[in-house]
Amino acid sequence: MDFNVKKFASDAGLFFTRAVQFTEEKLGQAEKTELDAHFENLMSRADCTKHWTEKIYRQTEVLLQPNPSARIEEFLYEKLDRKAPCRITNGEMLGQYMQDAAKEFGPGTPYGSTLMEVGDCERRLGAAEREFFQTSAISFLTPLRNFLEGDWRTISKERRLLENLRLDLDACKTRVKKAKVAETKAACDGEMAPDFQETRPRNYVLSASASALWSEEVEKAEHELRVAQTEFDRQAEVTRLLLEGISSTHVNHLRCLHEFVEAQAAYYKQCHFHMQELQKELARLPNAFALNSTHSIATAGSASEGISSPVETDTLKIEEVQAPATGTRKAKVLYDYDAADSSELSLLADELITVYTVPGMDSDWLIGERGNQKGKVPVTYLELLS
Repeated sequence: MDFNVKKFASDAGLFFTRAVQFTEEKLGQAEKTELDAHFENLMSRADCTKHWTEKIYRQTEVLLQPNPSARIEEFLYEKLDRKAPCRITNGEMLGQYMQDAAKEFGPGTPYGSTLMEVGDCERRLGAAEREFFQTSAISFLTPLRNFLEGDWRTISKERRLLENLRLDLDACKTRVKKAKVAETKAACDGEMAPDFQETRPRNYVLSASASALWSEEVEKAEHELRVAQTEFDRQAEVTRLLLEGISSTHVNHLRCLHEFVEAQAAYYKQCHFHMQELQKELARLPNAFALNSTHSIATAGSASEGISSPVETDTLKIEEVQAPATGTRKAKVLYDYDAADSSELSLLADELITVYTVPGMDSDWLIGERGNQKGKVPVTYLELLS
């Protein structure tokens, strides 16, 4: 390895000098070149953008993947430039367990058939969730990460370079000021041996009078100042352009945010649709509670000869059902419902209907009335109002 001792010593000395100068500036003992207010605002805005982008990125990661171990695994696969294995979601796993249990219990039983339907719905919900995660990662997480790992690193690098050039510029200003003070003093005091410890190296060879040497020193210090000022101005312009690009970053992140909201809305819409379909399917499946209720009524009927219930569960005649004098309630319809037969009442979401129960009726159903229309309605589709 080619190790340059002189360069290492020079860089170390420069670092130490800048550290001392920076400390003196913080203590108010050294001159500091101030940036204009617009530039300061640009830097403040960039810092704020980085701070909140990082927070939003981290929390979105937690939202999409709550498992820390899984996030670490995905990070490692990404750094190794390898594709992470496909992982099923918790909803898909739950659905699989439910369907496996249904096969054990018997898909022909009320519990088994219900488990089969719910399991199928959970698997669809899990698939929708996985699709949402993938879409959000591409459209929202990736642009945020690209900014933090790309644009922001470039901005930080140029800002550090600008700060170093500012320290060099201030050092040159201090050197010029000290050289001019020494030149003035030499001109007043006459010939004297100048002390260049603070402005030039120790091995400087005295070849003229003190006044002439100080004049030469002032010229060299001013030349270095002009060079430092030029480099600082050039770097300030480069940094300014990068900082002004934060506005474009905001526009890009705004577009990505809209895409994230659209993906989230589509996901919840799918979930709502799947749950509505599940409720319709469950309403058509045989219910163990309904079977028990029917069995009790049949038993009671056989024990009491000549006494019949006004409402038969198996063959409910809606036209013969009368609303009770007390016990009716208002209910808000939560979802659309299509009547399966003439004994049921079709529903529209958000409408208000009157509901009540009758003796011997399944607890999962109520009698609903809307104007002159009347029929059975599932309780799960309603919100009972006080």
